[in-house]
Amino acid sequence: MASQLSSSQLNGSANGAFQPKSKRFSDIPSTIDIPVQDQDDEAVEIDLEELADDPTELCTLFEQEKAARTYWMVVALAYAKQKNIDFAIEILIRGGNAMQVNNPREKLSIVTCLCWMYLWKSREAPRVAPENELVSEAKTKEYYLKQATQSLNEASRINPAFPPLFLARGVIYLLRASLQAPSKAPGSGDLDKAELLRSALKSFDDAIRVSQGKNMLAVMGKARALFSLGKYPESLAAYQDALTRMPDLVDPDPRIGIGCCFWQLGFKDDAKIAWERCLEITPDSKVANILLGLYYLDASGHVPTNSPQFLQLYKKAMTEYTQKSFKLDKNLPLTCATFANYFLSRKQFPNVDALAHKAIQYTDVNAIASDGWYLLARKEHYAGDAERASDYYRRADDARGGIERGYLPAKFGAAQLSVLKNDLGEAKLRLEKMIQQSKNHEAMILLGTLYAEEVFANQFATVKEDKTAEAKKAITFLESVRSAWKDPKKNLAPDSAVLLNLARLYETENPDKALQCLKQVEQLEMDQVPAEQRPTDTTDEAVIRAALRKHLPPQLLNNMGCFYSQDERYELASEMFEAALSACVSIDETETNLDTDALVTTISFNLGRSYEYRGLVDQAIEVYEGLLKRHDDYTDARVRLAYIKLRKFPNKEGPDAVAKLYQENPSDLEVRALYGWFLGKVNAKKRPANVAEDPELRHYKHTLQNYEKHDRYALVGMGNLYLQSAREMRRESDSDKQKRSAAYGRAVEFFDKALQLDPKNAYAAQGIAIALIEDKKDYKAALQIFIVVRETVKDAHVFVNLGHIYAELRQYSKAIESYEIALSKEGKANDAGILSCLGRTWLNKGRADRNLDAYKTALDYAKRALAVAPEQVHFKFNVAFVQIQLAMTINSLAETLRSSAQLQEAADGLEAAIKTLDEIAASPNPPYPKQDIEGRANMARNTQRKQLERAIAKQKEYEEKNKEKLAAALELRNAELRRREEERKKAEELVRQRQEQIRKEREEIAARDRALAEQREAEEQARQDAEMTTDSETGEKMKRGKTKRTKRAASGEPGEKKRKSGTRRKKGRKGDSDAESGDEEEDKKRAKKRVKLTSRKEAQGKYKSAEIVVDSDGSGDELERAERALERRGSTPGRSEDEGAKSDVEGMDVDEGAGEGGGDDEDDEGETVTRRGARSRRGGRGRIVDESDEEEGGGEKDTSMVDAADEDEE
Repeated sequence: MASQLSSSQLNGSANGAFQPKSKRFSDIPSTIDIPVQDQDDEAVEIDLEELADDPTELCTLFEQEKAARTYWMVVALAYAKQKNIDFAIEILIRGGNAMQVNNPREKLSIVTCLCWMYLWKSREAPRVAPENELVSEAKTKEYYLKQATQSLNEASRINPAFPPLFLARGVIYLLRASLQAPSKAPGSGDLDKAELLRSALKSFDDAIRVSQGKNMLAVMGKARALFSLGKYPESLAAYQDALTRMPDLVDPDPRIGIGCCFWQLGFKDDAKIAWERCLEITPDSKVANILLGLYYLDASGHVPTNSPQFLQLYKKAMTEYTQKSFKLDKNLPLTCATFANYFLSRKQFPNVDALAHKAIQYTDVNAIASDGWYLLARKEHYAGDAERASDYYRRADDARGGIERGYLPAKFGAAQLSVLKNDLGEAKLRLEKMIQQSKNHEAMILLGTLYAEEVFANQFATVKEDKTAEAKKAITFLESVRSAWKDPKKNLAPDSAVLLNLARLYETENPDKALQCLKQVEQLEMDQVPAEQRPTDTTDEAVIRAALRKHLPPQLLNNMGCFYSQDERYELASEMFEAALSACVSIDETETNLDTDALVTTISFNLGRSYEYRGLVDQAIEVYEGLLKRHDDYTDARVRLAYIKLRKFPNKEGPDAVAKLYQENPSDLEVRALYGWFLGKVNAKKRPANVAEDPELRHYKHTLQNYEKHDRYALVGMGNLYLQSAREMRRESDSDKQKRSAAYGRAVEFFDKALQLDPKNAYAAQGIAIALIEDKKDYKAALQIFIVVRETVKDAHVFVNLGHIYAELRQYSKAIESYEIALSKEGKANDAGILSCLGRTWLNKGRADRNLDAYKTALDYAKRALAVAPEQVHFKFNVAFVQIQLAMTINSLAETLRSSAQLQEAADGLEAAIKTLDEIAASPNPPYPKQDIEGRANMARNTQRKQLERAIAKQKEYEEKNKEKLAAALELRNAELRRREEERKKAEELVRQRQEQIRKEREEIAARDRALAEQREAEEQARQDAEMTTDSETGEKMKRGKTKRTKRAASGEPGEKKRKSGTRRKKGRKGDSDAESGDEEEDKKRAKKRVKLTSRKEAQGKYKSAEIVVDSDGSGDELERAERALERRGSTPGRSEDEGAKSDVEGMDVDEGAGEGGGDDEDDEGETVTRRGARSRRGGRGRIVDESDEEEGGGEKDTSMVDAADEDEE
């Protein structure tokens, strides 16, 4: 669209040198002489530049002297020129009454002028009645529009065809449309307003018609009506037409309308150019000034508010343009609304109130009235008057249509008021409707925040509710906002509050995403660090970031450290905590109101915990002791110090420290939890038979009864004690089983209570899963629980339990994987229990798969477990048991699947197992009954030993006999392996070569296709150029086939045109291949019997075909060609040949004297067949009429034209 505005249309002249001026009131003279009645030589001179304050005397003079209407109108317009519209109206009313007495038709011009004066007053009148006036007495815009309508009707009764009336009627419709309130009906639109605008459009068209297109004001009115209808391209064209035809038109200035159309079409820079040209011509144009001010305000909204460019643009908008417009007219609604918004940002509320009311009172545009109400609502919102603010927001919304349309900022303000009133349901409903209408950025932020706050409040509630749906909605809205920041077209600045809310929402379920949000906040904060605080002596990014962290909020760095610690990245966690402490020092120097002591205390404790995780115990102790020097009552630090002492000195100093801490803080739940854990460690080896007498259980029970009945640590601890007690119970009789099951049930009750208080308590869930396995043998249900627990609790025992379940489910590979993960945990590399579990699982896997390697692996793990705890008798038994199992398995294998070396190794292991079993049987506390162990040892000594001896002898004999065969087989096997490896490498190389070849072929094909496309394009262009020729008469380019016939042919004389043997086909026929095949078959078809061309009714059904009438004396060559064309059409199914047949036969005239006069015109020889009435092959529906057909006034009617049309329709 921008290209439509030429320089002359934009500037009003070719070079911009001509400076047009306003012609409004230019025909009003400075003085006027009023002739005195009955005295031809006397007249009364009236100075029109210094008019009387009261026109009554002038009116009386005109009435006495019976002045002509021109005098009345000139004086009235002189008053209007001086902005005394009321005096002008008074003069015109009295003049009209005087003209009615003399000649009613003389009154027509006066009444029409009066109508325009009322319209002028309507533009300046208030929109609604002032507060101190009655509605019935107030002279509002509606009042003056009614007066103008009455004047227009009176003038129409005198002469309805009076040209100025059409223009006045159009303006009245325009103003009525501007006052039309927007429709609130859903989907109805502004039907009444559109109807008024269409009526205005018709009136302006009538005015243009009666003026024969010379009324430029009517053209301007038409453009304005089109603009109001939203037809911006048509409106732009009308404004440009007015400017082109009347470049000196500046009042009204079409450049204003041109700029507005460009703005609506998205070409804002072109709009600015148009308005600047308007200011060049009319520097005091108040409208152009405010529009340019709005342009620069809009531009300032697309740059960051903290940039120098923003200040430059905003200052230019307000001081250079908006302020000037306000000085030119203090009642211009658009300027008032713009300035009111400025004063609102400065909190100058009295100015806001006055300017906003002016904008509402004097505007003709509903959108500006909506802005006025919105500014008043914002003012009351700031002042805290929610009721008035709500009313003003409603009016602002209604002024733009309300409900489904309306004004989004007003809807958002109303939602904010609902939040202030704590009516969150209403607020969410309003915001959701806004988002349905438009994906509003601020609405999504507020709605997402409301849902997030609902989730956060539930976290601290006594009774927890399921807020999963709310959390998902909050994340959806806030992530949508976060995604919108990435769109450069929207130019949205990231908001730290959005990211912090997302981090809190992700904290539990997706800590990695929460950390990403915090990292983004960190980057935003770093970007805002002033340049003078950035390091300049280094380019290392890590060093720069570490230095900048000192200027960041310590809370942010502390939270990032917590997430790093949770993710077991303890070094990064320590780094963040240290940076947070440095940031506290910086903040303490700049912000005095912030309680940095509390921050330092919390962050220091977290730093100590990160040192503990890293094994830096001495540094952790130093941190905790430093905390206690500042706050000696900081119990958490004392708990950690007591725990560290207990781990370092478990015999004397540790227990004393824990006991002392417990005596000093018996009511602290953290201390009681540590003391309960301590009791469990002390009494681990001598648990009483009755669980009720367990000191640890009594301690937990005392905590729940006397301190906190909802202490989750105590509940889980009691559950674990009942679980352990049930595991040790007897299970021989049914009564024993019932007691055991009841103990498991008691444990589940405690775990369930803990889960009710904290649904995400992984330790309680783990206890329930263990009870399901040990009591109900429900491995699958327990497995699902452990899989969930594994995501939260990273301890080794979780993976050990998972390994137990997988082993019971005979999923040995997963069990081994779980045990190995547990073994890889910190401090578990030499855990004898886990090693023993791995040995047992590998043994079971070897049994299931009959795999000797699995047995050997099991034996290795059993030996490693024994090496860790050599005093444990049951580990010795495990080694012996695996050795015996390995011997039994290898003995049962076929001779081809074992070797004598393996048998000998198994025999040595068996001897070691026999010795170990004898030692175990002689020990004071064997793991199994002594007789059972001795029996197993005897069986190995007497039976398995002899079996292995025989197997070894037999295996050696077999290997001696088949030594050569075994060597050959081994060689063959190795050769086969080498061959397979070579084949694999060759196959990989072939695949690689094939892929490379395919890539090269594709590149060659693509290059060849590009070359062919370019060649075809060149050939096509050359062919088109060759088909074109220059008409000798007109000089225009035309196709060669469009040459004119000779006068002789046009007059109907014989000798039309001669077909050459090399017939040129039209584009779209098959081409050269068909032509060649036609020449080859020509001789054969000459020998055929000539077929009489008759009607094709049998072939065409109900459609009538053309009859080709041929004279017997005519040339047979043309007839034979026609026959061949018919035969081709019948034998070839292709569409192009089908259509070619119709073109050659149905649309062909064969003249009787084709051979006579054939050489009269060389151009005639070049023409093949006159195609009259045939349809175009390209279009398929349009009739091609040659120039020769147009020249032939008469002649016989060609019936083939109808048939061709019928076939095409068929």
